[in-house]
Amino acid sequence: MFDEQKADRVVQFFETYLRHCSGQWAGQTFHLIGWQKELLRTVYGTLREDGSRQYRKVFVFIPKKNGKSELAAGVALFALLADREPGAEVYSAAGDREQASIVFNTAKNMILQDRSLRKMCKIKDSTKRIIVPKTFSSYKVLSKESFTKHGLNISCAVIDELHVVTRELFEVLTQGSGAARRQPLIFMITTAGDDKNSICHEQYTYAKQVRDGIIDDPEFLPVIFEKPEGAEWDDESAWIAANPSIGVTITLDGFRQAVREAKNIPSTINSFRQLRLNEWISSRSKWLDVAKWDAAVSGVPLSEFAGETCYCALDLSSTTDITAFAAIFYREERYYLFLKLFCPAEKIRQRSTRDKVPYIQWAKEGWITATEGDVIDYKAVESYIFEFAKAHAIAQVNIDRWNATQIIQNLTDAGVTTVGFGQGFVSMTTPSKEFEVAVLKGTILHEGNPVMRWMVDNVIVRKDPAENIKPDKERSSERIDGVVASIMALDGWVRKLNKPSAYERERLTFI
Repeated sequence: MFDEQKADRVVQFFETYLRHCSGQWAGQTFHLIGWQKELLRTVYGTLREDGSRQYRKVFVFIPKKNGKSELAAGVALFALLADREPGAEVYSAAGDREQASIVFNTAKNMILQDRSLRKMCKIKDSTKRIIVPKTFSSYKVLSKESFTKHGLNISCAVIDELHVVTRELFEVLTQGSGAARRQPLIFMITTAGDDKNSICHEQYTYAKQVRDGIIDDPEFLPVIFEKPEGAEWDDESAWIAANPSIGVTITLDGFRQAVREAKNIPSTINSFRQLRLNEWISSRSKWLDVAKWDAAVSGVPLSEFAGETCYCALDLSSTTDITAFAAIFYREERYYLFLKLFCPAEKIRQRSTRDKVPYIQWAKEGWITATEGDVIDYKAVESYIFEFAKAHAIAQVNIDRWNATQIIQNLTDAGVTTVGFGQGFVSMTTPSKEFEVAVLKGTILHEGNPVMRWMVDNVIVRKDPAENIKPDKERSSERIDGVVASIMALDGWVRKLNKPSAYERERLTFI
């Protein structure tokens, strides 16, 4: 049955006590968007025969920028303050504490903007808790270690970005509700992910089966917004179907701008499809256009850059495979890349035989320099860099910090400026994006090294939730050391020229 009064009550709570905390609506009353109002009325107005709520699990599958965090924060506050549940235990959970804190902090700021809510609540910032002394209720953020904690008596759990939540944490949350509560609620709200073996994809599949009548589960409410099957990703009707907040929190102009960027920078297409159209997209897709790379052979020998300034990098990688030294010069808004690749002689034979990669041929042609033995001879690498420094003005050598203490010290003692360079998202994002744009536009020229071409074809891009990127490889038999070293070297020029990142130059704008 449906209770209009209870359905209206949750809407009144949102639009009476809650205010937006950021953006153009900061400080304004939380007027629910149509889909949000319909969702809340359905969740809180649909009842069992005994008067309790029918829906115990809600799965909201929706792209970014549709107001999901604010909605989730409001649901948590309603459960804490207005659900008439004595001793309520409300939790925010996500893939990590920082992500879970987004919903919590939004809820906290909503409380701070309303006098009545401020009087009712005590906020404990240090422990990420909100307490309501009058009803002995609490709202907490669960840490990533929470799956080891038992004994939870959950009245409401808000799970943000389920696609990065572990199976263990999800099971603790779902098993920690129900028995001691009359109408517990698990409220899941997420965008699509890239792992079809995840708990999120399982819940997504289940939600579609419930929606389509394949599974009969009256306690599970599926709410799915995604690109219609068969629609093209650049079709405006697909954007509208997947994004119910278009015209309110998102503009069509923003989408059009994103599509223009994606067509110029193909690696952003998958991100657009996943984050804006809610498609399950594998993160392991080829990153660079090999045809573009092939078209950028310069034919200019290294000898013509004698005495010129360059930024360099050294990727030591494994002691048993390729070590890459990259040098990049800059002329007339073009980068000129030169590589020196080292590999143990024994490894060259193994790789050619076992993996059918033509290391032996590449070594014969001079594209790989063999060092004696079965591990890299770092002395040979150092000697090459010393000689290189005599002929060219090395501004600095960026060196992967891993296992590089001794070679950094030796190069520094020889007068070569070295900088320790991490290979995490923070360090790699900006130069990686610049490298991608340079390949697409043909502004990074190279010698036509076939080993580097192989590496360019091997490289995929890995992204974190903040859309930072770094290069990666798909299989252990593949190598990308030359690409990594080139990106590290390019970072020197990016900083020297004070160039904004590729995405800052052509960034997305969603209002």
